[in-house]
Amino acid sequence: MDKKVRLGVIGTGHMGQYHVNVAKMLSDAELVGIYDASTERATQIAEKHKTKAFASEADLFKEVDAVIIAAPTFLHHKIAKQALSEKKHVLVEKPISQTVDEARELVDLAKKNNLVLQVGHVERFNGAVLELGKIAEQPLLIESRRIAPFNPRISDVGVVLDMMIHDIDIVMNLVKSDVVEVKATGASIISAHEDVASVVLKFANGCVASLNASRASQAKIRTLNISQKDSYVFLDFTNQEIEIHRQASSTTQLGSGEIKYRQESIVEKIFVHKDNPLKQEHEHFVKCIKGESEPMVKGESDIRTLEVAYRVLQQIGENK
Repeated sequence: MDKKVRLGVIGTGHMGQYHVNVAKMLSDAELVGIYDASTERATQIAEKHKTKAFASEADLFKEVDAVIIAAPTFLHHKIAKQALSEKKHVLVEKPISQTVDEARELVDLAKKNNLVLQVGHVERFNGAVLELGKIAEQPLLIESRRIAPFNPRISDVGVVLDMMIHDIDIVMNLVKSDVVEVKATGASIISAHEDVASVVLKFANGCVASLNASRASQAKIRTLNISQKDSYVFLDFTNQEIEIHRQASSTTQLGSGEIKYRQESIVEKIFVHKDNPLKQEHEHFVKCIKGESEPMVKGESDIRTLEVAYRVLQQIGENK
């Protein structure tokens, strides 16, 4: 497939406008146009980005090879199903759908029609996360923190499907083992959904992951720590940096009237190629459509991530 992939964006809200912006920068694809339920919004975005606003999703499908869906979560399944039925490749924002069954239906439909269905887990394309896969071979303990101030634009889902799902996705793809136990608790503070959540996942291979997320904080912190037998890995998503600590000793020296601890370790800072993760996500999507690349994460993995997210939500609901 030598010609450019024709792309359309459905939903041009907070996340959608980033997608429109990035779609215009791609060398192997062209942005044909957009659709938004609000005609006013669609016209405004189309003028700003010098593209075409279509009157309906159906009209847009006629002109494109693939669509990027950034509409509200409750519409993901309906629009993605329409697009896949029309034989269009789909990049849909996370979470893929509102239920695991809907997610499974989309994955099966994409497989049946031989189409690319990619879920917008943009953190997979963070330079540091791409490096992480090479470093984290046998995690024993994983700790993630994703905390941020409240964003009133996101009202249809709570912190688990809005923020923590990125970490569930990353952890599941790192550990590559089944989740055997889920412990979760959370609380609503500002919205009708849970705004803070604390989760412990236990895997069949013995690894334990502790995930904490809040969208009711006064700071923005996004970190992931991994303890392995002979190394400790610290990842900062915000500046895409990784540190590896090795060969620490925990000697204790008893002095006169005081205890001194010494922990010396060798710290390596990993060079990370920093790029715009959203642009890399789009480029990967286009390469998969053109057959130049294999999907980084298979659809089954997206279903598993969603399953765990819903187990977490169920427990939070029960513990309220």
